[in-house]
Formats: sequence, C-alpha cells, structure tokens
Amino acid sequence: MTVTAITAAILVIGDEILSGRTKDKNIGYIAEYIGALGIDLREVRIVPDDEEEIVAALNALRTRYTYLFTTGGIGPTHDDITADCVAKALGVGIDIDERAVAMMRERYSAQELNEARLRMARIPFGAELIQNPISRAPGFMIDNVIVMAGVPAIMQAMLDDVAPRLRTGVRMVIETIDAHGMPEGIYAGPLAIVAKAHPTVSVGSYPSLVDGRFRNQIVVRGRDADAVSACAAAIQELLVPLRGDGAPA
Repeated sequence: MTVTAITAAILVIGDEILSGRTKDKNIGYIAEYIGALGIDLREVRIVPDDEEEIVAALNALRTRYTYLFTTGGIGPTHDDITADCVAKALGVGIDIDERAVAMMRERYSAQELNEARLRMARIPFGAELIQNPISRAPGFMIDNVIVMAGVPAIMQAMLDDVAPRLRTGVRMVIETIDAHGMPEGIYAGPLAIVAKAHPTVSVGSYPSLVDGRFRNQIVVRGRDADAVSACAAAIQELLVPLRGDGAPA
C-alpha cells in the first residue's frame, strides 16, 4: 500500500542566526516534534531579515511541502518583518488584528500597548491565531504557513497550540543497529547492496565519537514495520562475518 507522505520545511528568519550570534535551538525540536506526528521534515532554510529573501523563500517552500514552519521576525522592532513578508507572499492585506490585541491586553495595560508592541498584533488577513501563553503576542497560521516566534520557549508553546490543527501521517518506524565500532569502510559496500535490495526503506550510517572512541550506528527508517524489520535483519546478518576486522575506515 502506498502511503502519501505529509511533508514540511522550516524557514528560520534572522540576521542573528546567520551571524552566529544566536545559536538555533528550534530546528531539532520542530523536527522531532512533527516527526512524532508523522510529518516528514524535508528541508530547512535560513534567511536574513531581508524582504526579498524572505518572500522568495516563503513562495518556494510553501508550494513544495504540505506545511511550512517559520521561526523568528515577529517581534516589536523595525527588523521584525516576517508578518509583512507572509502577507506579501500570499497576496493578502495586513493590519492590526483586534483578536491579537485582546490577547496582548492580558499582559499589557493600554499605556504599555505602544506603537512598537502593536506591531506584534499585525496579522495577515484570513489568518488563524496561534496562542502564546508566555508573552501573549500570538503567532498565526495562514494556508499552510505556520508563523512562530524565534524564542525557543515561546515557539514550543506555539507549536503545542497549532499541532492539533495539522494533518498527521503514518509515523516512521525506526530501527538502529550498532556496528560496535566497526569502521564504515568495512561494511559500506555490503550495506549499499542491502539498501538497494530494500527500496521502500531508508538506510543511513552515522558515525560519532563517544568517550574518545568511534561509534557507528546504522539506522533503518520506513513506514512499513515489516519492511524495516526485514532490512534490519539483513544488515545484522551482513555484519556478522565482518566483526573482528580492525582495519581503519
């Protein structure tokens, strides 16, 4: 049975990410979160606070994937232009949304809701709001574009709110085989043959350094549990005669 994948991309917006001043903590979190919902993350892009760059990326990604998640650029300062860029990309108007203002009044007094803070209440026409229980300024979802804050704690709260609205897919089945320190160069050839013989699953080899020693793990991913199990068994079988070969990778 063919399963139609539900796919996603992440668009990270901000000069501070590209400069290295701010270290992104959202990509991995979103990937793991939506993966548990059966949504495949297929692409990530990082763009500066530049209207032309943001709009181009929005239009490229939103038409290619089921969902596009954006983080960053919805604060109160002049360089927070994500909402305007989304409106431009989708060809809709944008203005202060009284629903968003009502949410923000839960935190700010009338005097505190100055012109800068009201920028965070500017929402493209037709968008659904995404709750922000931390600072109250909402994110929003319009068509398949999900716009969230860049601050990790706020982004995570927004993701919790929007998740029930998303289409979910069949969760990926994953099996991990430990190569017990065996160099990749020893099993790479046989592994390629096994991968080719099991085209309905994804096979990857991932080396890491643990306590000063190399550790290689082979990961099999797919939506058919039987297919994943059969491929994993074939990999276990190919590793048996290769164990004990101490040749370098």
